[in-house]
Amino acid sequence: MLRLFVGIGFPPELKLQLSLLCSGIPNARWVDPGNLHLTLRFIGEISEDRAADIDLALTQLRARRFSLSLAGTGVFGGDRPHNLWVGVERSSGLLALHDKIEKALVRTGLPPEPRKFAPHVTLARLNRAPIDKIAEFLAAHAGFRAGPLPVAAFSLIASFPTKAGSVYEDQADYPLRD
Repeated sequence: MLRLFVGIGFPPELKLQLSLLCSGIPNARWVDPGNLHLTLRFIGEISEDRAADIDLALTQLRARRFSLSLAGTGVFGGDRPHNLWVGVERSSGLLALHDKIEKALVRTGLPPEPRKFAPHVTLARLNRAPIDKIAEFLAAHAGFRAGPLPVAAFSLIASFPTKAGSVYEDQADYPLRD
């Protein structure tokens, strides 16, 4: 079984820029800088045969290159925040790619993603982190901006759990066209 997702990787300089944000909140489990990415679609645990079908579907996908920009910070979880993120500005290219990936994966037999696409880059998972420290972080980094980042490809990525956290490994890369 493989635990897979579809995502966009970042260049080292952007990973460094994002990693410099990762401090100041007790009980936060910060994402390893090497794992910072934009998830386009979480797939989950599947067999290697299903993974081959997914790879074929993604290989046949045609989408154009685009640029994306990161802006601002936020949390998921409302009064009980559990995920700290950097926002991704919506763009027609990003939304078109996401929609094409979703349709391709549904055609392979995966169930449709029930959640609305909320593009973000996870910085940390929060477990009983002090609300005041989260608020300070959000206020301090509300003006964060990075990009535009040219996006020329997306990837099928496997997640392997370890005691030190997940290790991500690209399984296949899919170029976008000019």
